[in-house]
Amino acid sequence: MDIERRFDLIKRHTAEILGESELRDILRKKVHPSGYIGITVTGPFHMGYLIPFGKMLDFEKAGMKNIILIADIHSALDDLKAPWDQLEKRSEYFRKCVELGFPWKERPKFLKGSDFQLKKDYMHDVLKMSTLATVKRAIRASSEVCRLKNPKVSELIYPIMQSLDEQYIGVDMQFGGIDQRHILAFAREYMPMMGYKARVEVMTPLVASLKGPGTKMSASEQSSNIKVHDSEEDIRKKIRAAYCPEGDLEDNPIIQLCQYLVFPIREKMKIERDKKFGGDIEFNSFEEMSKSFVKKELHPADLKATLTEELIGIFSRVRKYYEKRRDFLKELGENFL
Repeated sequence: MDIERRFDLIKRHTAEILGESELRDILRKKVHPSGYIGITVTGPFHMGYLIPFGKMLDFEKAGMKNIILIADIHSALDDLKAPWDQLEKRSEYFRKCVELGFPWKERPKFLKGSDFQLKKDYMHDVLKMSTLATVKRAIRASSEVCRLKNPKVSELIYPIMQSLDEQYIGVDMQFGGIDQRHILAFAREYMPMMGYKARVEVMTPLVASLKGPGTKMSASEQSSNIKVHDSEEDIRKKIRAAYCPEGDLEDNPIIQLCQYLVFPIREKMKIERDKKFGGDIEFNSFEEMSKSFVKKELHPADLKATLTEELIGIFSRVRKYYEKRRDFLKELGENFL
């Protein structure tokens, strides 16, 4: 596969890339460059988390090696969104959700932050970078990710550690949601000051809340999201109630779940309809489906019905796994149930 085709696969359906020219250089030099995403263990694992994982399928096609960092220490640094004494259990929960909740073609490599972030060399670099970054700059970097209600010192350490992870994991690229932009820009600014190379930073869009425009799908608000282990009944109820205005793609969570989750996995989508409404129709790309939706040839109710069955099927393994482990979920918190 030529460089431009690999570049296009990496870039498509992204929100922004910092370092596009560097990405092309990397693709010229390396057949199998590497990239990672860090996920914090702060709340129930919902489908919004999986948007970057869908992007990993494009990375894989482009020859990339994918790495997933279970960012356990980061989860506590962010104003104790995950208590220190729960990090091990929540890390176990998140890894299992990722392993079972996404139909991997080739399973990524898993790492846990605490496996390397407490070592002497890493902590030395954390302290060193803390002497370079100002409080103002660190607060700006953390502003879209950390709570920052009454900023803790830990929340200012957060972007420093996320930057250094790139070096200690040894990757060419980091990727995550567009809400990570300030941290990724911080990394590109400060890593060269440490004598390390700046990495390419790839950002994916955020999935809108099921309630509609203005908010993202969030673990802290159960009605805004669908957990990967939600029951079939809950998935049906949440999708039926979800915001999906006819013909409108903007901030439409139903459209986004199709675009960033179903199509990367299935590569097509079949809508089953009664003959009086046009009969069944199959779309071989998201672009085909979205055009039909905008023209109002595809009704939201039919799209919701198909999406519901797709999500129930895709996440059947993780749902069945946690149906038998309700007590474990309850230990993590009522909102995990």
